[in-house]
Amino acid sequence: MKRLYCLRHAKAVAKDPADDVDRVLAPRGRRQMKAVAGFMGETRIRPDRALVSPAARTRETWTRTGLKGVPTTFEPRIYEASLETLLDVVRGADDVGQSLMMVGHNPGFEELMSGLAGGMGEPHALARLAAKVPTAALAIFDLPVERWAETRLGSGRLIGFVTPAWLGDEVDD
Repeated sequence: MKRLYCLRHAKAVAKDPADDVDRVLAPRGRRQMKAVAGFMGETRIRPDRALVSPAARTRETWTRTGLKGVPTTFEPRIYEASLETLLDVVRGADDVGQSLMMVGHNPGFEELMSGLAGGMGEPHALARLAAKVPTAALAIFDLPVERWAETRLGSGRLIGFVTPAWLGDEVDD
């Protein structure tokens, strides 16, 4: 059994198409990550590895999780990735350890999260996931595989889904 954590980056500053990859977190995004990092600490989330988009907002989101010492790879394929590319990234992950965190972007992350959920899992989490994946949302999946390469759409069990609003931030976006 493998566990996959999918974290969408927190709220970034306004988009400038010429410099999209360089956008950092907005003050609101920093507040969102304070709430998400607190949840991760309270629930003792600590992945064995992390794959993070190289965009500035995803790197900052990862840093603000507070998870120091986790082997991290900045994976260029995650930036602006399609569902198929993200699934390939998961399938190509190193099998050292049992858990992996990916930090990335919509719309690909929303498609990946929805695609992995096989309809099993905690009902309230499934309902929240079906509605929308806002910035700084964290989805937690158990995958019935021994190796990441065996990951299939629809096979994941969504065991948790939290958003900044659910954790006390004003609203999700």
